[in-house]
Amino acid sequence: MATGKTTTLSFRIEPGLKEALREAANREHRSIANMVEVLILEYCEHHGIAVPTRAATRSDGGKKG
Repeated sequence: MATGKTTTLSFRIEPGLKEALREAANREHRSIANMVEVLILEYCEHHGIAVPTRAATRSDGGKKG
């Protein structure tokens, strides 16, 4: 996804699951945050959940300038 404004998401998980996430991120040369984003996007795509683009969620309706 493109860079821009983001929001914070905090949650607790088991230490073993965090380590597995860290390993997955390392194997993909990603940060943990980016790995979580990729996993969520893949899940949504697989299950037919629409993910709005950043342009579509802008307060000006996605219009530039």
